[in-house]
Amino acid sequence: MSEAPRPDLAAMIAPLMRTLLAVETPVLERHELSMWGYSVLLGLGKEPVYTQAALAKSINADKTRIIGVLDELQQNGLILREPDPADRRVNLVSITPAGRSLRDRVQAAIQKQENQLLEQLPAADRRAFVRSLQTLSAQAGEQPQ
Repeated sequence: MSEAPRPDLAAMIAPLMRTLLAVETPVLERHELSMWGYSVLLGLGKEPVYTQAALAKSINADKTRIIGVLDELQQNGLILREPDPADRRVNLVSITPAGRSLRDRVQAAIQKQENQLLEQLPAADRRAFVRSLQTLSAQAGEQPQ
């Protein structure tokens, strides 16, 4: 007995992504933060210090694409970029206390909005959905592009 046909995953995820972006964008705008800026601040939460190239790789961004984002975040006091003492051609990037505070406020506001959407699911389904997304997201990040 075969399963009933279902839409492709992308066909189901695309409208959900549009909804999430519509909710997330005003939060980012209120905090004067771009999507890439937020991605950088989230990426810097994983490790205390990254090289610019390692940071770009960790957030799936082209290392030349994020230079302007890093410039803006640095100008706003949200990150620090310092030459690597071991190789002065390389910049080390770290998040400042102000950057951490902003990231945490923005993430809390975004997740509050997400929780309103997730409340449409029973609690067990909500936990399973989030856990499944975390698993698939981690595996997708490990796949060669």
